[in-house]
Amino acid sequence: MLSEGGLTPKLESEAGASNSKTMSSRKICSNNITFRANKIDLSNLDAMLEKHLIRVLPKYIATKKSWEIDLNKLNLHYSVANGGYGTVYRGTYDTQDVAVKVLNWGEDGVATAAEIASLRESFWQEVTVWNKLDHPNVTKFIGASMGTSDLKIPLPSRAPKPPPSKACCIVAEFLHGGTLKHYLFKNKKNKLPYKVVIRLALDLARGLSYLHSKKIIHRDVKTDNMLLDANQNLKIADFGIAQEATNESDMTGQGGTYGYMAPEVLNGKPYNRKCDVYSFGVCLWEIYCCNTPYSKLSLATVSCVSINQHLRPDIPRCCPSELANIMRKCWDPKSERRPEMHEVVKMLEAIDTSKGGGMIPKNQKQSWFCLFPSRP
Repeated sequence: MLSEGGLTPKLESEAGASNSKTMSSRKICSNNITFRANKIDLSNLDAMLEKHLIRVLPKYIATKKSWEIDLNKLNLHYSVANGGYGTVYRGTYDTQDVAVKVLNWGEDGVATAAEIASLRESFWQEVTVWNKLDHPNVTKFIGASMGTSDLKIPLPSRAPKPPPSKACCIVAEFLHGGTLKHYLFKNKKNKLPYKVVIRLALDLARGLSYLHSKKIIHRDVKTDNMLLDANQNLKIADFGIAQEATNESDMTGQGGTYGYMAPEVLNGKPYNRKCDVYSFGVCLWEIYCCNTPYSKLSLATVSCVSINQHLRPDIPRCCPSELANIMRKCWDPKSERRPEMHEVVKMLEAIDTSKGGGMIPKNQKQSWFCLFPSRP
């Protein structure tokens, strides 16, 4: 335990004990109070910390924040996506089309204390990060509400369980074009014109460059987390595991999606914003090919060979050399050799799309070919 002054206690040998005795024969002494080290219940301390977080966080949140929404203006219409994170609904907020991510606040007696503490901390982190962002290539944050019982959640007729008695929600602009992943899947056979490939890539690169300029690492860059508006402008979404890198020291802890995660993240090593650059390289390949990376491999295989054998998506020979080079630079196994995202923006802006360079639709050829002369 720590003393009230926050000083680290000293470990002292028991009187008359020999130097060969184990830690169990030692005492922790502080302010004339002696504890046996082997008698301290660390699991109990963890439980106490979790209870403290659950007790303190709602009090902190109770203070009205500038981003807190007026629930009387929010209407949920129907669900558009479900996942381990919760449910996303389409709705309206003060007549504006919105997407509403709803999570259980953890007061239904199902989640453990650790799960509740983790859920609330994650939700708070997402709001804290997203609330600060303002860029044309980042989905607009509108507001949030935490731990409310006033949400009118629509319930399908065959719902397996009732909605949570208390929920937290994040409200953002609704983008009618859906996810980039779905858009690429729809164009899997016909492919995209080269100028569209570069335009989408630039939108994503500019959005990530902006995040990095704000010391924010997204940590889950993938086409599922990119949305398109009605004019096919790309915007970054889902800041559920994004973190602020307040200093230049490397981060630890695994986060992201297999197939897009940088080797250093997969390997449990320290990492920084360059993990987003790696993920961008995979997304760039996906935008050009309109295909899913590593579609024939299991997640376990992808994880293993990405680290040990430097597996990367196979770049078609028809891919223009300037674009292929950007992919390779971004997914370089050594993070320090990857470019910064603002450098990637400049490289993409320098590409001439007037001569083509896209891929011929599959219904015209048995495999992928360029519309114009291939790279050397």
